[in-house]
Amino acid sequence: MLDPISLKDALKFIVDNRGKTAPTAADGHKLIATNCVSNRDLYPIYENLRFVSQETYDTWFRAHPEPFDILLTNKGSQNGAICLVPEVVDFCIAQDMMALRADEDKIDPLYLFAALRSSQVQAAIKNLNVDGVIPHFKKTDFDKLFIPRPKRPTQEAIGSFHFELCAKIELNRRMNETLEAMARAVFKDWFVDFGPTRRKAAGETDPVAILGGLLPDPAKATELAVLFPSGFGDNGLPQGWEEREVGDLCTVVGGGTPSTKEPTFWDGGTHNWATPKDLSKLSGLFLRETERQVTDIGLTKVSSGLSPVGSVLLSSRAPIGYVAIAEAPVAVNQGFIVMQPTEAFSTEFAYFWTQSNLDVIKANANGSTFQEISKKNFRPLLVNHAGDELTEQFSEVVGPMMDLIRNNEQENQTLAATRDLLLPKLMSGEIRLKDAEDAA
Repeated sequence: MLDPISLKDALKFIVDNRGKTAPTAADGHKLIATNCVSNRDLYPIYENLRFVSQETYDTWFRAHPEPFDILLTNKGSQNGAICLVPEVVDFCIAQDMMALRADEDKIDPLYLFAALRSSQVQAAIKNLNVDGVIPHFKKTDFDKLFIPRPKRPTQEAIGSFHFELCAKIELNRRMNETLEAMARAVFKDWFVDFGPTRRKAAGETDPVAILGGLLPDPAKATELAVLFPSGFGDNGLPQGWEEREVGDLCTVVGGGTPSTKEPTFWDGGTHNWATPKDLSKLSGLFLRETERQVTDIGLTKVSSGLSPVGSVLLSSRAPIGYVAIAEAPVAVNQGFIVMQPTEAFSTEFAYFWTQSNLDVIKANANGSTFQEISKKNFRPLLVNHAGDELTEQFSEVVGPMMDLIRNNEQENQTLAATRDLLLPKLMSGEIRLKDAEDAA
């Protein structure tokens, strides 16, 4: 038997700061905005951070979040996004979001977190939006949002089950961040800073030290150290290296959009067709499926056709800079540049080269309405090319890291789908926790 409670009655405190922007500083306390809160993540992520001074932190805000408060965005495109405040709170919150503190005497806090993320409560939040232009869920409407409330032991069981799935997803996500950072560090040391050559030139002879300690396996370090020159050429690169245009090292293609008014191009489509929106929703490195699929006939209207698995996708406008690796063959619209891998420009090399050169890519964009990097401007961009052998060795070194990232992403996708499927059924009593655990 459910005993619904309004969100207003389920809370004992709300951290609701002024509806205007806090004065920011060059550094200090992190100030997170709505872009940092997502239903995908257990805790807020730190993207495009701003900062506030100690004085602003102490005097400007009405209150600050506490551990295990629930963050709710209540305005804008992220309206209704929910995540938890972590045990260590190292941030303050900007406008258009609140921190909700559950009344433990009335509802289990972790259950409230789960319920607010459930599909039925999320839909109810959207239905309470008061502005058709900018979605807005007002605090004054908290008494109109009702949370299904089973008996307390059931609440606690559902809350814990949901939290454990979210925590596993969070653990995988953090592991992937570490793995990607490790791979990026290797790329930067080898191909940007020329660390191994600099260490050799300085007289270093220990292979592990030549590789900057990034490859602690002595056998592998010995194998790789000999591939790096011990000095620099007149071009400023390690001896024997050269600058090559990216368009000479791999196939660079764009995309197109079949007529959206022609159903034979879309209805029953089986081929992935990506837009930058697909990458904006991506929570990892690999693109597995897209929002829309095209038919065989529709695919003929995309001049570049299907790009193979391992192609690196770069959004070339609106905005420039989303990067992903195709995990399945994919066609793309005109908002992309696609790098199809070769021996001289492997998937792994292409991905990290693109990530490390985003500033250069954006600097070569133009356009009056919006900035865009064209294939014509992209193909001449320069790559520090060490030869195919070292490129292949880089892929061999970071390939296992990328495989782990891929596996973790696949597991997270399954865990999230399982969580989102079972949560409404648990809340309604349609299935028991034992059945949900078995399914998970």
